[in-house]
Amino acid sequence: MSSPAQGGPAVPKDKEKRLSRVLTRVKTVFRKSDGKRTSHAGPSTGAAGTTAGTTPAPVQAEASTSKPAAETTKAPRTPEGAIKIPRTQIFEERAKKLSERFGIEITPSEWHSTEGHALRVEKPIRMRVHRECHKCGHNFGLAKECPNCKHHRCKECQRRPPKRSEAERAESRKKRAAMEKERAENPPIIADWDLTNKKITLTRPSKAGGQDLVHKKPRQRVRRTCCQCSALFHGAEKTCPGCQHHRCTDCPRDPAKKDRYPYGYPGDEFGAKSIPYYECHECKTKFPPNPPDGTECAKCSHKKCESCPRLTPRKVDPEPDPDVWKRVQERLGALDIKDK
Repeated sequence: MSSPAQGGPAVPKDKEKRLSRVLTRVKTVFRKSDGKRTSHAGPSTGAAGTTAGTTPAPVQAEASTSKPAAETTKAPRTPEGAIKIPRTQIFEERAKKLSERFGIEITPSEWHSTEGHALRVEKPIRMRVHRECHKCGHNFGLAKECPNCKHHRCKECQRRPPKRSEAERAESRKKRAAMEKERAENPPIIADWDLTNKKITLTRPSKAGGQDLVHKKPRQRVRRTCCQCSALFHGAEKTCPGCQHHRCTDCPRDPAKKDRYPYGYPGDEFGAKSIPYYECHECKTKFPPNPPDGTECAKCSHKKCESCPRLTPRKVDPEPDPDVWKRVQERLGALDIKDK
């Protein structure tokens, strides 16, 4: 009489595939459970062992092909609204704060692995509410049961900060609306501490509407009149529009500034009535008005010659009055200054 293993029918191929799949699933479960074996895994492995003894080659082949598929794990899902921040940035900020606080130099790469990213979710700021047990005065935690006296939280337990009533909320909304309206009408002036040179343009709305009014620095209007036909020169033009006369030192200027422009105004030609002024070409000292040739210089005794140039129209700072200078010297001398 033969044994049942020898005389029994052969195992079909479909059944072998099913058993190999069960084997791979059991192996993956054992790997995930960190070596903790369940009680129902024994007979399944035993049955698999009897079948593996009859057909070892196909079972090993199926197990080897299904291992990579079972070992591959799905990537973790990213929550909604999360932002990826590199870990290097986080550790650099922490190291900077520690170095500023304790005065030490910290290199994040030496004591932290800065690979990969960290997920951050931006959440609105919430007010922390604390509740105090009315029996023992202990603060509640996350649970609704007092950790000290085991009292369940009730309406008598004090809330900090206290809950606002509907009237207080309406008053708060009114105050907020009034503040927003005031800021819109009278916006605050913010000081600009930027030291870079920036061109600031001051504007204000026009009363008649349209384009805004631009603030400009007040400028004096200078009018030049032609000495030949009494016509006005337009802007910076140097030729009279009426008689084509070139602007000269005799053409009157309104307002006139003879103290700053004694030799004429810049850009003018010398007129027939202009008084000539010359300067010494050796020491740059001014000669008296309309000097004849041979006049000696008051500083270097050089006689006026053809090389001494005529002073061109330009702006001249007025010389100080000698009488005023003398009075200032007398006042300074009258002061009694002594070391105390």
